[in-house]
Amino acid sequence: MTSPRTVEAVTCLGCGCACDDVSVQLSGERITDISPPCPVARAWFGDGSVSNAIMLNGKPVEFDEAIADAADVLAGAAGRALVYLGPDLSTQAHRTAVAIADLLSARVDTATSPPAAAGLLAAQRRGRAAATLGEIRNRADVILFWGVDPQDRYPRFISRFIDAAGTHVPTGRAGRRLVTVSVGADRGPAGADLEVTLTPGDEVTAISVMRAVVLGNTLGELPPALETAAKAARLLMEGKYVVIVHEAEPAMEPVDPVRSEGLIALTQALNGPTRAALISLRAGGNRTGAEATLTWQTGFPMAVEFSQGFPRYAPGRRAIDRAGELAAALVTGSFSGLSPDAVAALAKVPSVAIGPSASQAPFPTRVAIDTGIAGIHEGGMGYRMDEIPLPLRPPLAGPRSAAETLQALLSALQTRGASR
Repeated sequence: MTSPRTVEAVTCLGCGCACDDVSVQLSGERITDISPPCPVARAWFGDGSVSNAIMLNGKPVEFDEAIADAADVLAGAAGRALVYLGPDLSTQAHRTAVAIADLLSARVDTATSPPAAAGLLAAQRRGRAAATLGEIRNRADVILFWGVDPQDRYPRFISRFIDAAGTHVPTGRAGRRLVTVSVGADRGPAGADLEVTLTPGDEVTAISVMRAVVLGNTLGELPPALETAAKAARLLMEGKYVVIVHEAEPAMEPVDPVRSEGLIALTQALNGPTRAALISLRAGGNRTGAEATLTWQTGFPMAVEFSQGFPRYAPGRRAIDRAGELAAALVTGSFSGLSPDAVAALAKVPSVAIGPSASQAPFPTRVAIDTGIAGIHEGGMGYRMDEIPLPLRPPLAGPRSAAETLQALLSALQTRGASR
């Protein structure tokens, strides 16, 4: 029996914080515990076990046969194929998947949620004052949480970046002032220096009031909730380095599509009287890495089409929601980012699934090849929510990697001469 051992400095992709200081305890080829304790990380790592199947039309086959059939299906759909970049893949796997999409003149999309997509589009329209998580820890002395308590989805965010001592805030939380804005059921953290409570209908108005205060505009009499919002704006202006933190993923309340643009505008206004940055909390699985890879490969973070022989941006027509209109689909990564509508659409076309638990896809597959999970079984690179790349140090061996499997598929497609 293999003696228990510990692997240090493992990067966790359970949430967008991508904590790279995790110690993973192993017994044999199973994960028994992690530290520091984090419920999201513990659920993401699990015991490290993954399925290891290669299926063709629901029956086990050899790897080469599966790759050959997948290449035939996708090559036959050149110009009418979808390539989907799901979570739990390394950046290296994403890069190869994008190369396949280019070769097939395919549409390529990511697991970017609708609220996160709205934020990306707002940033493209207006620009965005951003910062790394390290800057928050080291410099931020006033922090506004807008409609989010990170404790549930990002359990170590506050301990790592708010409570921790920084170079310019040596006393940590004691040296910072916290403002929380609760919007309906989306509550901010408890214990803030100032708390603002809004209804969803008042949210955009409150952002406008706060921006007006920052810009020095004269306001008339305001209702109590908006008056508190104006007070919060004045408190923000007293800071040396202000950070606004908001949830970019789906929340309990329906997210007003104007929220992201309003918070961007407020942050930009604050960069007059003080220095300010906007932090968008993002889900894990290297989703941000998929957007980063697409951006440096095509210039666009999602919803890219190669059908004309060059990348085009189609954010208003997300390909993953229209998979049923296409002739074939290559679905890479895990399925946690797929909506019910996307699953239903994928059921209508011949699909090739490559990624963790691909053989257990929630839709019928022509070919399914299980791989390991990036960060648990596969190395490479992953991105934090602030777009900082981090090396992945997998604590376990696993089945063939997604990057290697996709490279084999790419080579098979090139041999067949699949092109636009």
